[in-house]
Amino acid sequence: MSVSRVGCERAGRLVVMVACGLAAVATSSRAAEPTWAEKMFESRSHDFGVIALTSKVTHRFQVKNLYRETVHISGVKTTCGCSVARPSKVTLASGEVVSIDVTMDMRKTRTNATKKSAVLTVIFDQPTFAEVKIPVTARVRKDLVLTPGSADFTGVDQGEAASRTLKLRYAGRANWSVKQIEVSSPHLSARLEETKRAEVRRLGFLPKFHDVRYDLVVELKPSAPAGLLRETIVLVTDDQKAPRIPVLIEATVESEFTISPMAGGVVTLGSLVPSRAKRVSVVIKARKDFRIAKIEAGSSSGAFRTKLPGSKRRVHVLPLTVTAPGGVSELRETFTLTIEGRDEPLTFVVYGRVVPAVRP
Repeated sequence: MSVSRVGCERAGRLVVMVACGLAAVATSSRAAEPTWAEKMFESRSHDFGVIALTSKVTHRFQVKNLYRETVHISGVKTTCGCSVARPSKVTLASGEVVSIDVTMDMRKTRTNATKKSAVLTVIFDQPTFAEVKIPVTARVRKDLVLTPGSADFTGVDQGEAASRTLKLRYAGRANWSVKQIEVSSPHLSARLEETKRAEVRRLGFLPKFHDVRYDLVVELKPSAPAGLLRETIVLVTDDQKAPRIPVLIEATVESEFTISPMAGGVVTLGSLVPSRAKRVSVVIKARKDFRIAKIEAGSSSGAFRTKLPGSKRRVHVLPLTVTAPGGVSELRETFTLTIEGRDEPLTFVVYGRVVPAVRP
């Protein structure tokens, strides 16, 4: 091989290495740009539209970490006491998505203004300091009152139906009406029942108006999954300018069974040392007494041992002994529990990191 050819090959490799290095630096340094935090937001403003007086509405903002560095949210605040913001988590790994729910509750304000606004500020302290300000607005109808301001299904048992009734009151036209209800969730249904329509005469020269009232009956179906359910149904009126009235529905559906300690659907085993047994306790609770008929592991690795409880009770503590094999960096297993008298089994995942033993 000639000297000139070797020199060209080395030069080519050098160019590639420099180009790759510059690309990596560019990708990593994007978080140093002045608008790096704003770019992570799917949207940076929201208009709730027209809402009833005393109503409660919410909106979810999505934030995605576009960078290689870990992003940390150090705080979230709003400029109005009527609004509250909560992030689903505060630390985002590269590519991870977090949601920030902003709730505007008109029951917590005494303002007579027909337009309500607030500014949500999200503060980041990693990888560099940044603040993102997000304006949220709403137009308040004083001729509409919703009591309570939302339908709250807190503490509903999974598999059970539940119903809530809200009172809608309108003051204005004699022929005002709600034409339809838009429900997007398959786990909800709603109907309206007109309860009053009467003319109201006032003293003096004040104009008369009509008092129109409805009962809004919202039903949570047994199909609702365990966990938090937050949806908005829409009342469509015959108004020309602002016919759509949002109504917030919130539900906390409690599972028939709970497994702990569990985070994100996984029971954490912590750090495991090869060939060294470690015992953890998995607690299974139910609303009534139950018996575990069978426990099965997803694999036949032999790393796990447990004892089948024979009694029938509301709380069972499974003693789980795990011995990690050598040559692996992590251990993950899925367990299936067959419950006596229940068609659907319970499943849970256990996970642990395998680390070498510390030498004395």
